[in-house]
This record gives sequence, structure tokens and C-alpha cells, in this order.
Amino acid sequence: MDYPTLRPDPSRRCFTSPVIDGAIRDLSSRTKDRELAWLFENCFPNTLDTTVDFEREPDGKPDSFVITGDIDAMWLRDSTNQVWPYLPYLREDPALREMVAGLVRRQMQFVRLDPYANAFFKDATKISEWSTDNTVMLPGVHERKYELDSLCAVLRLAEGYSTHTGDLSGFDSEWLEGFRLILETIEAQQEGTSYAPPYSFARIGSEVKDSLNLKGHGQPAKRCGLSKSHFRPSDDAAQLPFLIPANAMAVVNLRRMAGIVKGLGLPAGALLGARAAKLAEEIDQAIRTNAIVPHCACGDILAFEVDGYGSAYLMDDANVPNLVSLPYLGYLEAEAPLYQRTRAFALSEHNPYFFAGKAGRGIGGPHVGLGYIWPMAITMQGLTSTSESEVIDCLSQLKRTHGGTGFIHETFWKDDAANFTRAWFAWANTLFGELVLHVDRKYPGLLEERIF
Repeated sequence: MDYPTLRPDPSRRCFTSPVIDGAIRDLSSRTKDRELAWLFENCFPNTLDTTVDFEREPDGKPDSFVITGDIDAMWLRDSTNQVWPYLPYLREDPALREMVAGLVRRQMQFVRLDPYANAFFKDATKISEWSTDNTVMLPGVHERKYELDSLCAVLRLAEGYSTHTGDLSGFDSEWLEGFRLILETIEAQQEGTSYAPPYSFARIGSEVKDSLNLKGHGQPAKRCGLSKSHFRPSDDAAQLPFLIPANAMAVVNLRRMAGIVKGLGLPAGALLGARAAKLAEEIDQAIRTNAIVPHCACGDILAFEVDGYGSAYLMDDANVPNLVSLPYLGYLEAEAPLYQRTRAFALSEHNPYFFAGKAGRGIGGPHVGLGYIWPMAITMQGLTSTSESEVIDCLSQLKRTHGGTGFIHETFWKDDAANFTRAWFAWANTLFGELVLHVDRKYPGLLEERIF
């Protein structure tokens, strides 16, 4: 079978990196499974090929706007994840490095505009389809669903960029002001139920998952050290206000950024770094106090959401951050007993959003509906696995479930991979590429030796 490239013609690609193209050629040439290599060739560069709008401002500073794919808006979370697998190549490619630096700047510009918004337009005059949402919609905001992980994603990219390049020049007074807003927002959302909260959201005539109850305030919460995330990384409303995977992600990225800003040699950096470290410690202790709960079959596991009153919601969702992704995000070691018990729960019938059928098996979620499996969840299962056989199974499933399109989708129906959602979803594509590269590093020779 012939596998013609599905990448845009070079003249129509949004951004070109010779280093990334070289890495693709190298790995593909060594991969025995031609279909898997073809998927990698199509998917890994998809963010660069189709979603990046890069330019230099009049002052010469880089500016990058990265759409999510088939929606012409930039999500803070998605844009970080879309470029994340390219970070190891930044030292080799100055243009790629500049593009990511531009995204670090752009993300913090959006945070300074509204730290409670999750998605933005490049053109501030563009009218969002969600302009009638009952919340404070500022020009340039596409959607204002507050998600803790969006702010964490901004910190994750900034830390990842600086770690891979050693470049701290972008952490100027404007960036530090955005960092202050992030800390202030996370701290504000540590408060319990208030009759005058700093954030509320309601969408008229929507499904329950797209709006907050109690006049847009969300479910009651008791202060316990955790920070609320009114919406999940799926953009669905939380059932209970404290989303544990997002809080775990906050712990990791607050700690990492605390060290960086303390080392800038600026008085504001020292103060903000100490504040971030203190906040991370408080949230970490709260996770261990409030989120470890007993399960009848799996033992003590991490809950997905809690409310601070003692209630817990046991499930896992496909979108990252989720419980399965905690080692990937740096919160728990993959071998840790608590993680292994939690993972066993999430990847089993005990998780109400784990589905299995003729086409595949994996975690889904309420965003698309029952029976729809997210390839992203299968990819993350592979990235966090300690078992070679499980990794092989994950790659095999992903190869079988692209529906003949050569790209990774948002979801597929458990019994028919040709029944899928979102043909152009850059995050899922790039993440798949990250998994293939991860397998090549962790299991040398595996890609060269077998058909998946």
C-alpha cells in the first residue's frame, strides 16, 4: 500500500523547521511499520504545518498565535501542548526557538487581558459566538470558561522554554505582572463558597456541561487549600469545584517557576517566587489531605474532584491534565503505588468514562458523550506506561483507529473508528508524534523491529 504525504505543500505550510523535518525523516526511515511511520510523518508536524501564525512586532519582538485546529481561536492549554514536543529541538533551530518565545509572550499577554478566560482571538474586533455568555466578555476573548490548567499551561511552557534554551530574556516586568495575576487568581479560587465571587459564568440555553449552576457560581466549596477549577480541560463544567489533576499540575509548575523567577535577580521576582513556592506547598498538602479516598476494588486512590466538605467524584476524563497523566506532568512517579492504584481504576470498568468496543478501548468523557474514546487518552496511557507490551498495544490501537485519514482525531466511536469527531485537532496529532519519539528513546530498536 502506498502512503502519500498528507502534509500541505511546503509553500502553504504556516511554519517550517528544517530540524523537525530532519527528525521526521530520520525516525520514519527507521520505522519498520510503514503505516505507523506515515501517521508520524503527517501528525508530528501538524501544529507547525497548519496552526502557527508567527510574525515580529515593530519593536522586533516575536509574536506567535497558535490556533487549535478547526476552531480559529487560541486556547492557552492547547497551544502549550501543541508546541511542547518541539522544545527539545529549540537549541538546534533558532527560528523555532523564536517562534516558541513568541508564544510565551503572547500567552502572558492574554493572561494580562483576562486570567479567567481560556481561549482568545488574535483580532480583538472579532465577535465570539459566545459573546452572549453571562460573564465579563472582553474584546479579544473567545471563551471565558475558567480552567486552572490553562494558567498552569502558561507556566509549563515558560518553564519548558527556559529550561531547553537557557533564555530568561522574556521574563521582563510585563511577564512578571502576568505571573502575579496567575498567583492572585489561583489564590482567589482557594476561597470557599462566596455570595460575591470574583468569577461567575452561565451560558443561556446550553447543556449542563457548558454552564455553572447556582446563578453561575458553581457547586459549593469549602476552603481547604485546594484551588477551584470551574471547568475541566475538556471545557466541561466540573461536578465538584476542586479538580485534582489541575491542582497537581499547579503544584509542579508553581514550584518550577518559583525557582526561575527567584533567580532573575529582581526584587519582584524574589517576592513572587517565594509566594509561588508557598502556594505550591499549600496545594500539595491539600491534595494529600483531601483527595486520597478509598475505592471498594482498587484501594486508596486519587479522586478526580472534591469539594472540601468530604465529597469526592471518582472518575477520570480523557483530557490532560487527568489522573493518568500525573507522571507525564511530573507530579507522581509512574511506579508510585498511589499512582498505580489510581491508574488501574481509571483504565478499568470502575471508571464510568472508560469504554471498550470492537474498535478499541480507552478513556472518554462527557464532552462528546458515552461510547466515544479519545485517542489522546490512549496516547497518554502509552506515555505513562512502565510496560513495553502496554506501549505496543497503545501504538497498535492508535494505528487502527485513525479511520483511514492519516491523522489522529478528537474521539472515535468504540465500535467503529470511521465514526469520529474533529478531523483537524492539532494537539492530538502532535501528542501522538511525542509518543512515537518517546517509544524510540525508551525502547531502542523497537520501531525498527516490529509491525504494530
